[in-house]
Amino acid sequence: MPVLKITPRPSHERGHSDIGWLKSFHTFSVPGYVDPAHMQFGPLRIINEDRVDAHAGFPLHHHREFEIFSYIVDGELEHKDSMGNAEILKRGDIQLTSAGTGIRHSEHAHGETPVHFLQIWALPTTPNLPPKYFTRHFSDVEKKDHWVRVVAPVGFAEKREDGGSPAPVQSRLTLYAAIVSPGKEVVRRVGGRKAFVQVVQRSGYNSGPAKGAAVRVVEGSGGEHILREGDAAYVELDGGGAELEVANAGEIPAEVLLFDME
Repeated sequence: MPVLKITPRPSHERGHSDIGWLKSFHTFSVPGYVDPAHMQFGPLRIINEDRVDAHAGFPLHHHREFEIFSYIVDGELEHKDSMGNAEILKRGDIQLTSAGTGIRHSEHAHGETPVHFLQIWALPTTPNLPPKYFTRHFSDVEKKDHWVRVVAPVGFAEKREDGGSPAPVQSRLTLYAAIVSPGKEVVRRVGGRKAFVQVVQRSGYNSGPAKGAAVRVVEGSGGEHILREGDAAYVELDGGGAELEVANAGEIPAEVLLFDME
């Protein structure tokens, strides 16, 4: 069985910015936070865990040549773009913009409450593609104690019972999401050479050492690491894939994202 090497990325060691209306944690380097040890991992280039105050947000701005997706945790996010898309995204939604040759978009908190979401950027496998936009919804019921494939490479054939499918990304990246109940575990065979595990910070904004829900990530060799809300882990595979076990190690449900990458 291939050996899994797991390197934790503690929540409080992420880059952090607080400009009043926006509180953000940065897993990888971004303008204003540069750490040569955390520039990119496989095709993953950015994971920002953002909280935007009510009536605030990002004005119209430009992107190109990135696969950009937003995973909505709480609140509502209003999206508008130069392709004519206008949508209110809610808990359980995942919105993917394939920026390609270039798009402009804006994102604002909608309604009277803040919005909490993860903004994720990946590098495309092919440049100069036409821009595209996709939205998918995956309920908490679907994700309870089960890995749900929410993003998959373009051409992936899986269809859900309701006729839906994962959001198609122009990258060698598959994203799974699960909500793991106390006393439960979820196991997934990751087929790429790299994986990344992120525990969502569900129980409240916290810029210090991670608290809240906890999971245990078990290596193929039997070693294990405890991750709490906001914590993450780099996973490297010695060969072509292995099973990764994520078990709830606390007393409240834990929301976890798993990236499977070449």
